Formats: sequence, C-alpha cells, structure tokens
Amino acid sequence: MSHLKLFAATVKWHGIKLLQKQDIARRVFLHDRRYVSSGTSEPFLSGSNSNYVEEMYYAWLENPKSVHKSWDLFFRNTNAGQAYDPHLPDQLERKASFLQSHGLAQTPSKAEKLVEDHLAVQSLIRAYQVSIRGHHVAQLDPLGILDADLDSFVPSDLITTIDKLGECTVWFYGLHESDLDKVFQLPTTTFIGGNENSLSLREIIKRLENTYCQHIGLEFMFINDVEQCQWIRQKFETPGVMKFTNEEKRTLLARLVRSMRFEDFLARKWSSEKRFGLEGCEVMIPALKTIIDKSSEMGIEYVIMGMPHRGRLNVLANVIRKELEQIFCQFDPKLEAADEGSGDVKYHLGMYHERINRATNKKITLSLMANPSHLEAVDPVVQGKTKAEQFYRGDTAGKKVMSILLHGDAAFAGQGVVYETFHLSDLPSYTTNGTIHVVVNNQIGFTTDPRMARSSPYPTDVARVVNAPIFHVNADDPEAVMYVCSVAAEWRNTFNKDVVVDLVCYRRRGHNEMDEPMFTQPLMYKQIHKQVPVLKKYADKLIADGTVTLQEFEEEIAKYDRICEEAYTRSKDNKILHIKHWLDSPWPGFFNVDGEPKSMSCPPTGISEDLLTHIGNVASSVPVKDFKIHSGLSRILRARLEMTKNRVVDWALAEYMAFGSFLKEGIHVRLSGQDVERGTFSHRHHVLHDQEVDKRTCVPMNHLWEQQAPYTVCNSSLSEYGVLGFELGFAMASPNALVCWEAQFGDFHNTAQCIIDQFISSGQAKWVRHNGIVLLLPHGMEGMGPEHSSARPERFLQMSNDDSDAYPEAFFSQLYECNWIVVNCSTPANYFHVLRRQILLPFRKPLIVLTPKSLLRHPEAKSSFDEMVSGTTFQRVIPENGLAAHAPHEVKRVIFCTGKVYYDLVKERKNQDLEKQVAITRLEQISPFPFDLLKEELEKYPGADLVWCQEEHKNSGYYDYVKPRFRTIVNHTRPIWYVGREPAAAAATGNKNTHLVSLRRFLDTAFNLEAFEGKTF
Repeated sequence: MSHLKLFAATVKWHGIKLLQKQDIARRVFLHDRRYVSSGTSEPFLSGSNSNYVEEMYYAWLENPKSVHKSWDLFFRNTNAGQAYDPHLPDQLERKASFLQSHGLAQTPSKAEKLVEDHLAVQSLIRAYQVSIRGHHVAQLDPLGILDADLDSFVPSDLITTIDKLGECTVWFYGLHESDLDKVFQLPTTTFIGGNENSLSLREIIKRLENTYCQHIGLEFMFINDVEQCQWIRQKFETPGVMKFTNEEKRTLLARLVRSMRFEDFLARKWSSEKRFGLEGCEVMIPALKTIIDKSSEMGIEYVIMGMPHRGRLNVLANVIRKELEQIFCQFDPKLEAADEGSGDVKYHLGMYHERINRATNKKITLSLMANPSHLEAVDPVVQGKTKAEQFYRGDTAGKKVMSILLHGDAAFAGQGVVYETFHLSDLPSYTTNGTIHVVVNNQIGFTTDPRMARSSPYPTDVARVVNAPIFHVNADDPEAVMYVCSVAAEWRNTFNKDVVVDLVCYRRRGHNEMDEPMFTQPLMYKQIHKQVPVLKKYADKLIADGTVTLQEFEEEIAKYDRICEEAYTRSKDNKILHIKHWLDSPWPGFFNVDGEPKSMSCPPTGISEDLLTHIGNVASSVPVKDFKIHSGLSRILRARLEMTKNRVVDWALAEYMAFGSFLKEGIHVRLSGQDVERGTFSHRHHVLHDQEVDKRTCVPMNHLWEQQAPYTVCNSSLSEYGVLGFELGFAMASPNALVCWEAQFGDFHNTAQCIIDQFISSGQAKWVRHNGIVLLLPHGMEGMGPEHSSARPERFLQMSNDDSDAYPEAFFSQLYECNWIVVNCSTPANYFHVLRRQILLPFRKPLIVLTPKSLLRHPEAKSSFDEMVSGTTFQRVIPENGLAAHAPHEVKRVIFCTGKVYYDLVKERKNQDLEKQVAITRLEQISPFPFDLLKEELEKYPGADLVWCQEEHKNSGYYDYVKPRFRTIVNHTRPIWYVGREPAAAAATGNKNTHLVSLRRFLDTAFNLEAFEGKTF
C-alpha cells in the first residue's frame, strides 16, 4: 500500500505540473467539488478517485492494453520516473488549445471553473452510461405501471429532463441553468456528438436522454474491456443510428401482422385449447427474424434454437416455417398417432428446416429443439448441439453455426441451469463463440410477481457474470426492438460473446388460455385489458406518416388470414400424426428413407491383435519429443507396456483400445466430465503434462495414426446438470461419434436428474430422437460412505421400458425397442465390447455403464487379448465356466449377480470349498433383460436354489427389477431368493466396520446351502 500511496502522490504531482505548464490554476484537481456520482465530497486523488486510479494501475500492470491508451502512456512515464511530457497525450493538448481559444489560459479562476465544468459534464455522461443509471429511468414497461427492475429509486444525479437542471445538478456537478447553452468539449468515451467534438450542455443532455432514457436501456459498463464498451456506445449514442427505410418498416409491419394474426386465428378456432400464445410479446417474431437475417448476412448458415412453450407454435409457423396445416391438425382430438412412440404435446415439439433466407437470398438451416416443460433445461442441450455442428464443420470461430436461446423472465432468474450454461460459454471445449439470449419479460411468472421471484433488480442480472451486455427494450416499440436485435447479432459476430436482449412486455392472457390472471394480478390485468395491441400502434404510426396506407395494411391482414384458412382446410385431411415430421435432429443417410434401421444385426465387436498391440504401445508411450512426464506416470506407462507384451488389459487399457479403434475407423470420440483427463481414480491419464514447461500437454490418443478421427477429452466445470445436457446435445448432431459423460462418482448424476428423466430416458419415445450418449457412473460398495458408493442403478432400471411379464421373441429386437441399455461389466474385455457395440449397432440408444472403482486395479480384473480379438463380441451374460459347470446336476445353488460383487463371491466360494456345489453367473447387461441366456442357465441347473446376490441394499440395486423377470422365465415355478444388505434409507454406511460386518453377513448367507430351507417365497 505504501507503493500505491506514493503512486497516488505522484499522480497528483504530475497532474498539477501538467496544468501549470498550460497556465491553468494549480488547484483544479484538488478543489473539493462533487463531480462524482457517489455524492461524496472528496479531492480528485483521495477516496474513491484514488481507488479508481489504483484499480486502473493494477489493470495496467497485468495488461497495458486493458486500459485506455492515455492511461497507458501516463503509467509508462510515471513508472519510469520521468517528468510527464505534455506532448504525449494529444487529448490534453487539444484541451489546452480549447482553453486558449476561449481566452482563459491566463485567467486561473475562470480556467479552474471551466475545467471543473468539463469534468462535471464528463461525469454526467458517465452517469447515463454506467449501470443502474441511464437504463434505470428508461421507459421500458409498455404498461407504464411497473418498474422494469425491482428498485423504484431514480438516481438523483441524472438530469432526466432539462427543466430539472437545478438543485440536483448544483449538488452533484456545480452546473447551473446558465450553463445550458455553454459549449463543452466531448470526451472520447462518448459518441453523442457524431462528427462534432463539442456540444452545448442543453444538447448533451438531450442526446443522452434520447439514447439512454427512452425505450432502450443499456447495461454494459460492467464489461472490463474498453474496446467492447466503446463499440456499444458508438452503436447506440451516434446520432441518427436508429433509422429505418420505408421498405424495412413495411417488412416489420408484415411480420407483426403474421405474428399477431396467427395467435388470433388459433384463438378463434380453438378457444378452449391450451396453446401458450405469444399475445403481449408479438414483437418476438420479427425480433427473431431480424437476428436471423442479420446473422445470415454475416455468414451464418445454421441457427439452433431453444425456447420454452410460450410462443413456440408461432415460432414454428413464422420463423422456422413449419407447414401451418401440420400445426393446425395437432388441435384435432381425433388425430391418430402413428406407432412411433408416446409423443408429446404440440407446444413441446421441435423442428428442423432448410430454406432460403428471403432477406439475404442465402441458404439457412433452422433447428428448434424439442424440450420438456422443465424451463431452461434445454439451454445446455442447444449449446452442446451447436458446439458439435461447429466442430464437424471446422467452424472454430462460430462464423457458420450459432445458437439462440429464448427465456422467460422468471425462469431466467430462477433456474440454476442458466448459470451453469453461462459458465460453459468461454471454456475451450464448450464455447459456442457467443449465444444470443432473448428474454420474453412478461414481468410475471405464472402467478408470481417479480418481487417474489428474484432478489436481483433485473431478471437478466445472471448474464453479468460473463460480461455479456444486456439490452433492455420496450416491446411495444418495434423499431427499437429491431435495432437492438440487429446490434445483438453484430455483437455476437464481432466479439464471439454472449449478449442478452430483454423484451420488456406483458402477457395478455393468463399462464395459459384457460387460466384466470385476475385472481392474483387484478391491477396489472385491468391495465392489460385496456392496452392497445402493438400491431395497431405501429400500423397507426406508419399510416400517419404515409409509409403505408390503411388499404395496404388491411390487405396484408386479409392475405395472411386467407393463408391460415386454406391451411386449416388442408389440415382436416390429416388423419395420422407422424412425430418424425417434427424431428429436430435428423441424421441423413443413417436410417433408410422410412426412418428404420438399415439392418437388424450387429457385427462382431472384436478387432485384430495387431491393432490391439499398436494401440497398447502408443498408450504406453510419450509420442512427443523432449516431453518430461512425472516419475509416477512413467511407472504407469511401463506397466501398460508390460501388459501389452503379455496380451492382457486392465480397465483403463481396455477403454483405450475401444476409443483408439474408433479413431482409426473415422469415428470421433469425446469424453467429458469432472477430472476425466486424469480420471477421478488416477487410472486414465489421457492427457500428459510436461513437468518442466507450464501448460504443455500431450494427448497420445491423437498420435495413433496420421489419418485418424480426433479425440476430445476435456475436464468440465464442476457441473452435472449443465454439462450432461451439453454432452447430450453434442451426441444429437451425428450418429458417427462416441460421446461419453463420466460422473466423478456415480451418485453425482442425481443433480442432472432432469436431463436423465426428461431427455435421455424418454427422448426417443416423445420426439423420435435417437441418441447414443454414454454415461459412465463409478459404482461400488466399498466403505466409502453414502455419497461415494451407489450410482443408484435402481432408478435407471425403474425407467427401463421392457416388460417384466413378457418373454421377448428375439434379443436384438429387445435392443431396438428399449429406451436405453444398462450394463455393469465385470471384465475389461466386456467393457471394451459394449463401447464398440454402441457404434456398430444400426441404431442408437443411450448406454448407462456402472463402472468400477476398486476393480480398476484388482489383480483378477484383467482380460486377455483372446477375449477382444476379431470375432469376439459383448457377452450379455457370463455363465459359470468352472467345476460347477462340468457337473450341473450336482449343483445345489446358482448365484446370479452383477459387477464387483462377483469377485467377493468367487473368493468366498473358494475359501469354503464350494466350487462344485455353487455356480455363479454374471449379468453383464441388466436391461434389456437377457431372458434367453438366463433361461439356458436356469435349465442347466434344474435342482438348484436360485439366488440373486447384490452388495447394494435390498431397496436399492437390482433385485426389484430382476425378480419378476426371473419368475417369468421359470413361469413362477421356482423362487429367486434375495441375498444382500437389508433395506436402508442411505445408499451405504459411513462406518468401515459396519460395511465389513454387513459384507461378511451376506457372504455367509450366500454360501449357506440351508439358508432357505423351510422358508416360503
């Protein structure tokens, strides 16, 4: 701090000496005047001003380019200990010339007054620009009854009208009415002058009011980048920027007509149907079309959109251009569903469409993602798909593909996934190079007032955490909305950063068309009922100024009404609803023309031994010269090389083999999650770090072959909901990629339960959307406590759609008809095969893998190359192959199990010398249930007890899922006994001794051949 005090003193001294050289009174910067908006009386280099200089100095020390060039020059000279050269800063030279031209250079008192007035004007300008100032008093609410933010305080240091220039400005700035016609030189931080360098105070205030206090409110001064702030100032402050041609105005009117008349048509035809209409924010349709038009003009070819239900049908009709008859037929209660799945309500469905953009005459592809009622859940999904489309196009800067996210005000402020998604925006493996967020700010959430729905002033304040500018705009001013949207598109293209457009509007009806809002917002809805629709307001304006005639306006309305009526007539011919017509992510060429798999078989998943050896050798090496790795990692690589020579693999090497084999075949592999590069359990090490060169890394997987697909492995942010949603979206873009998300521990997936329940489990049934995402969930009861033990397999099994009472005809049809596949592999080879099968299947299903922890290094948990070479496949069931299998009629008990507990059972069986009397069979694929293979096992041991053994508690794990299916196999003639831990509320105990005691107890029961005698099932 002593250094900073010395620096502050130096700044004072140089400031005084500079002004003395210009014959200006030496007390200018030291005079105690209130020209700062804090309202605190203080000298220039004391208090907050000194703190400001210190902050600027620290910023300059980190990056000289982060401050204005005048500060850069000043600090460079000050740090060098040189006397300040007045010829360096041209800005100060111009000010000196300005003083001399007014004949004040030799008049200290007048000069002091003039300089202080200029500083006061600069502070006044900054007050309008800075956050919670200008936008705070902007006229944003079309209803005129609410504040756009939750703070009704109007800053007293703003002159919101000329006639207020009086006591408040004397208090803050020392300016008087007599100063209104004085001319002041404008600072470089404003563009209100246009081509003029100076303006009268009266004109300055007028232009500031026109920019910051009308229908647009700007929040951007929190952005810590001078260039970006200057860009925004120029876009909004420059006089005359918001001018539209007559043609542009007519186009805007036509788009408003379509937006409003579409809602009117639905209201007339289906007055008692829920449709979540857009009334009150009809301007959103031309707003989106403006963003798309401007983006297309700048080179964008593909726009991926996500939005809630409000206004979705209108967006589908007038932005995506879904055929109107297909929308209208959704309202027909007699419409039959094609046998494609369970379907979803019309205002959740998505769409994919390629068309020519009329404004630019360029081809554009639009995709509106289907999503559930869970507001904002679709946000990371959209971002993931956008990232994938950019990746496959080589669009590293996001110049070809972009995303638009629409939000409601209450959800944008209330849903945590919004924050998680924002924090992905600038991460290297997750950035989409900027997203345009459009908030439909109804100023209400269902029945909840904003003051009860958020603690922040605006619903958009969450965007400030990533320095995204926020443009608030009154939605009843269509031209202001169009200009803001155009600037937002330019911002995204220029800076590759997020931007938020806050459409401050209202909701003309209740939460849905059947809801009565007067119960809870009577005054608001009295005003809404009086509100003139935005279409009439804008049409009256254009008719008044001669841009259109009343006849032209009425013809535009009649034209669109006719289009709707004709589509309505055609919609009556549709008798069957095909959900596949609403597909948001098609995979051209993957399925046949009917959307069915090209085959109903899967080739063997093994690969050649030469390929296994090559991948193993690369996995054991450092393929970059002069790269120093950690000594501990050297031991791991040597162990891998030794395993490769011995033709065996452990879990990590088996995974390496599967991933590497895909890369040779041109299949992109992406592995994402917390700490996946090294692996939570320090087993993977897919990214090597140079121990002597900071941030130098090597990914050996990308050095397997000269021509190979890329491998992406990326540590994610500490998020499950957002990141899993992102990876799900990434997997939607192409069927020819293996996309994996690994939880740090299996139970951590529960914070992403919404993505699992609403998208992964049911996505195909609701939206005919195939997805091959892989979830890797570390699982195992090893005494690590209730939070690091169970991946909760029972939840996935409960949501599996196979019928426990129906014996399937063929196992492959089981795979095709299931909603996902759940496996718990007990060998590295089977893990290798199930990953390989995921891509070799002729369709895509989500794969849930319960991965091991202790088995990663278990000496028995290794596989031979013989189990992985060409011709081998994934084993859904691994039957007993020891002594018991050779004399099945002597077997007294067959224990069925899955996963790690197998190794505990084998060890205990050997200890008790029961290898002939007890057979142990492993279920590797739990769902879809392997009825056919288990039937063979059951018939092999006709006189044996049947036992299901699991290490999980009885109310967890697999028993409730497997029991009825075993009973179906034996036609309810034989019981399937349970052996395992007792029911419990927690997933596992936190006491190591309790864990071992319970393990000992159920192992004893498992091998007590008389345990179930005399008991009834």
